[in-house]
Amino acid sequence: MLATVASLVQNESSSGNDGLFLNQFLLLGGVLFCIGVYGVLARRNAVMVLMSIELILNAVNINLLAFGAMNNDVAGAVFALFVIAVAAAEVGVGLAIVLIIYRNRHSVDLNDVDAMKG
Repeated sequence: MLATVASLVQNESSSGNDGLFLNQFLLLGGVLFCIGVYGVLARRNAVMVLMSIELILNAVNINLLAFGAMNNDVAGAVFALFVIAVAAAEVGVGLAIVLIIYRNRHSVDLNDVDAMKG
């Protein structure tokens, strides 16, 4: 995905039509970000909230790659790799917490989690 975004934005910017592909990537990133925020705010299932956070992080990656490719810089790809690493750690820790909650409560409903004590 890193190479695909970079090659599309570079090919378009070198042909003289500067903003077409960049705008499309930014629109895609914005739509994914909005879907992710809606999923975090509206869902009560912990697994769905984790998936929505992953959508938000993927939207950030798309924007980082698009801007990095537009500027012919690898900094966007480097930051995207760091975001992918953080997302992998988040999934591991998040799913471990969800499994512990399920083991104790037999449900992953987030309404039940706020009542945990001790």
